[in-house]
Amino acid sequence: MPLDFTNTNLLWTSVLVETLHRVGLTTAVICPGSRSAPLTIALACHPKIETIPVLDERSAAFFALGLARQQKRPVALVCTSGTAGANFYPAVIEARESRVPLLILTGDRPPELRECNAGQAIDQQKLYGTYPNAYYELALPTADFSHLRYLRQTVVQAWEQTMYPVPGVVHLNCPFREPLAPLPDGTAFSLDEATFFAHLSPRFPAFDVVPGSLPISQWLATPTGVIVAGVAQPTDPEGYCRAIAHLSQTLGYPVLAEGLSPVRNYASLNPNLVATYDLVLRQPELAKALAPEVVIRIGDTPTSKQLRTWLDATQPQQWVVEPSDRNLDPLHLPTTHLRTTVERLAASLPAETAPMTPYLKRWLTAETTTRQSIYQTMTALDALVESKVAWLLSQVLPPETPLFISSSTPVRDVEWFWQPGDRQIQPCFNRGANGIDGSLSTALGMAHRQRPSVMLTGDLALLHDTNGFLLRSHWQGHLTIVLINNNGGGIFEMLPISKFESAFEKYFATPQRVDMAQLCAAYGVEHLEIQSWAELQAKLQVLPERGIRLLEIKTNRKADAQWRHNNLGTFAVAAH
Repeated sequence: MPLDFTNTNLLWTSVLVETLHRVGLTTAVICPGSRSAPLTIALACHPKIETIPVLDERSAAFFALGLARQQKRPVALVCTSGTAGANFYPAVIEARESRVPLLILTGDRPPELRECNAGQAIDQQKLYGTYPNAYYELALPTADFSHLRYLRQTVVQAWEQTMYPVPGVVHLNCPFREPLAPLPDGTAFSLDEATFFAHLSPRFPAFDVVPGSLPISQWLATPTGVIVAGVAQPTDPEGYCRAIAHLSQTLGYPVLAEGLSPVRNYASLNPNLVATYDLVLRQPELAKALAPEVVIRIGDTPTSKQLRTWLDATQPQQWVVEPSDRNLDPLHLPTTHLRTTVERLAASLPAETAPMTPYLKRWLTAETTTRQSIYQTMTALDALVESKVAWLLSQVLPPETPLFISSSTPVRDVEWFWQPGDRQIQPCFNRGANGIDGSLSTALGMAHRQRPSVMLTGDLALLHDTNGFLLRSHWQGHLTIVLINNNGGGIFEMLPISKFESAFEKYFATPQRVDMAQLCAAYGVEHLEIQSWAELQAKLQVLPERGIRLLEIKTNRKADAQWRHNNLGTFAVAAH
């Protein structure tokens, strides 16, 4: 890309943008604003960077988060000065907690316009506190070779720090003086671009330290062990699942596979797969008999409270396999962190299959019995009960469908009822901070320029982010939103607070009573109210190629909660 010598600001930002392109940036999400104009112009004029304008900063940030998850590389996020950047904060927190790389560029006033009541000027220094991996206040643009070298190096450093040693956010605060528009200012400067950028190439560093000594012999000598495949969105899902399967077969350990792990969607790779562990562990005698001595956890903390309570009560020796430098053990078990990937761990194991042990056999028998019980109950269920949606999706979505799962009840129904199979569904989610913020925008980011995608959400999570629909005019692909509308926060019905009727409905369930058909019409989104399971199945088996549509399933919040209360503790009764 030829650099822009129109004025000092555009020279500066075109060097910044070309540097980012050379090290690997392909996509930028841009919010409107004046002070960030030099950044916007430089990005928009670059022929090899896709730029997507988004009006709402909070929506933009979660959209960028979804794109970064999908692309497995950093996405740039741009806004003007003032409170614009503050609206990125929820997504910054989610990106840190779920380890997603984002590069934030905030336009700012120059120093002489700060702390003097200038318009749209706030203190943007370290705006996001301790959440970013790094923060840099860039110098004011200068048409000077040494300053441009400084800019180039700082940008490269920031890019690498979005990925290393842990993926996350890097914030570049970018002050600009006038002129902000592409008006000539008499800048006379020349630069040999080929030489200036020659050493730059795509950079994707990884933190992957192989331990000096692995406890393989200890694991092989301990038959009562389990592998917990926790929350994960790996770059290569199949390779990830193969590695876990190899580890399982070598050790003879069952794999307790979280619903938000790809492991359930590559089921034939793993004969020791257990998906119903949450329901099995609701049987106290069985839970006691299945207590492990060793736990090998792959990925983040599992969703299942039942599993976490069981591990807390049994206090097994735990190894957490995760290449980052984070502490990932909220249970504070006797834990050793192995700072490596499961793929590299599996590669160090012998190519042998352990014999079936009584412990493993008991797990697999309980899995078979419980899964059969779920199947019989669900197939006989004609009423539109919320929990059946996740069970049905696991069996009817087209192979390899990207699926965004909103927090709160949908995540839990996936954990309890997602049926293992070989459809290679690609689950996506915001489970770093576990909030409902930006769910729609993240799902749209996940689906942009991808195969037709699906979102599973409740009504409150969708309503919290309806500005995400404003992305429609600049967005390419298809997203089917499966909306469970129970007119309120269904997850609170399962908590003790639901017993306090005087305050519960108004302050916790918070029913909004929004007509979803009218809401969709306002944004030009297709809407259909689902009347039967057969209709839902027909709409999901073949997905459209373009556009956004919403399939609304109206359920009864209190009846759904009662159904779970009646059934979750009974599915594994016959597994004794």
